[in-house]
Amino acid sequence: MSIAENLSEIRAEIAAACEKAGRDASEVKLMAVSKTHPPQMLAEAYRAGQTLFGENKVQEWEHKRDQLHSLIGEEVAKVEMHLIGNLQSNKANKAAWAFSGIDAVDSVKVAAKLNSVSAQSGLVLPVLIEVKLSEEETKHGLPEYALSGVLREILEFDGIEVRGFMTVPAFTEDVEGARPYFKKLREIRDAMRSEFHGDLALPELSMGMSHDFAVAIEEGSTCVRIGTGIFGSRG
Repeated sequence: MSIAENLSEIRAEIAAACEKAGRDASEVKLMAVSKTHPPQMLAEAYRAGQTLFGENKVQEWEHKRDQLHSLIGEEVAKVEMHLIGNLQSNKANKAAWAFSGIDAVDSVKVAAKLNSVSAQSGLVLPVLIEVKLSEEETKHGLPEYALSGVLREILEFDGIEVRGFMTVPAFTEDVEGARPYFKKLREIRDAMRSEFHGDLALPELSMGMSHDFAVAIEEGSTCVRIGTGIFGSRG
């Protein structure tokens, strides 16, 4: 199947999952995770109507963006690229310029560097806080107990806006194994909303990937991150 056909199928599956959960399909965005895939594939997805993408590394997107410009011209400005991989503080300055959103903020230090760049340019950069709910060492993010304090510090920043949370659950063959993680992130979001009394709307929950996004939608996901289901196996 072509990338366009894969996108069409995934969108239909998202709509079906939303219907099952009693939600409107417009509430859930599809992010095409293009990490490790060549810019030609991004261009193909863009021509099929996909505008929201995710990359793991700052340098990889910088390199691809130049090549993508040669493929789709000035329309590259319409590509909404988010950083979904772990961001080291020494790459934060570049990331603030390169991406439309940063979905994996996990420290005040990183947030402060992003804020510095955005505030100087008069922009407000949307960010998600990555929450670590799995015990796996390969997973990144803030532990639940640190969230409240970090959010209080970030609220003082003018150049970034915390839009919500992101998490990556421990992988299980049975997709139901991911449900407790998705449910927990939703409960954390609701608790933070209550604690901050309207100062944080936190409308976004980025959770769910190719194998478990239907379960994530049932638990309140507003953005599912799909790579293999769109582009095939990683290059």
